[in-house]
Amino acid sequence: MPLDHEQSDVLTDLERIKLEIADGYDEEFELELSEDQLEALREDTAGDRLERRLYFRELFRLQGELVRLQDWVQHKGLKIVVLFEGRDAAGKGGVIKRITQRLNPRICRVAALPAPTERERTQWYFQRYVAHLPSAGEMVLFDRSWYNRAGVERVMGFCTDDEYEEFFRSVPEFERMLIRSGVVLLKYWFSITDDEQQFRFDMRLQDPMKRWKLSPMDVESRRRWEAYTVAKEEMLARTHTPDAPWWVVQAVDKRRARLNCIAHLLGQVPYDMVPKEPVVLPERVRNAEYKRHPVPPEMYVPDVY
Repeated sequence: MPLDHEQSDVLTDLERIKLEIADGYDEEFELELSEDQLEALREDTAGDRLERRLYFRELFRLQGELVRLQDWVQHKGLKIVVLFEGRDAAGKGGVIKRITQRLNPRICRVAALPAPTERERTQWYFQRYVAHLPSAGEMVLFDRSWYNRAGVERVMGFCTDDEYEEFFRSVPEFERMLIRSGVVLLKYWFSITDDEQQFRFDMRLQDPMKRWKLSPMDVESRRRWEAYTVAKEEMLARTHTPDAPWWVVQAVDKRRARLNCIAHLLGQVPYDMVPKEPVVLPERVRNAEYKRHPVPPEMYVPDVY
């Protein structure tokens, strides 16, 4: 399994960089895996072989369970909302990608809202989020959510003190309304250390393919680490309710965080196998009068490779 916390504390900078680069490669590799291929996984370093193989094996198994959960959600007409919150570079996007990799995007979709427009700023605060809530048989994963008000808006001064306090008065009732309407609501906070965020930001700066992830707001968040900590602590204290509790994911170890979060999510929604009728492909109809017309050569994409 992934490194434990004691092991991760003693990794050298070079080892951390190698793990970060390998994780980027694995992200693309995961979609190509089949169950048989998992058995053939190899690592250059003997000590890492078991860890990586078990990670992939568990990820593949959990993704299979997510497919079963998806079938159950559609079969029973469930409505599931999952909020992913945390500091910049905490790994929210990574776990969302692993959850959705093998699911039907018509059933499980991601809501990642941009900054509100001038018109949206005049609306009821929750209004633009309501538009993305699921209908029966759907799962929606919010990559950041209405808790922006308690985090970035508070720290960066994008809301007034009155708006901030009104948010805390409103959000428990808003979430209770969702739950009473039949929505299954799960809230995850991804927790990383100051040192780990600095390291991940540095890695993004060095990687041209990931530099776009480092926005001016992310850069400013480094300077305001303590302000974000205060805001996070107040948010968790005031919105961790019996109806809609927060679940904190230890996310310094990316692989462990993904597996733990997915396993926990699966445990929060009771599901079972959905009986399916066997699918039999019909014989293809062939018409003797049909003649296939050739495609003009100039319409083909050039064979560059």
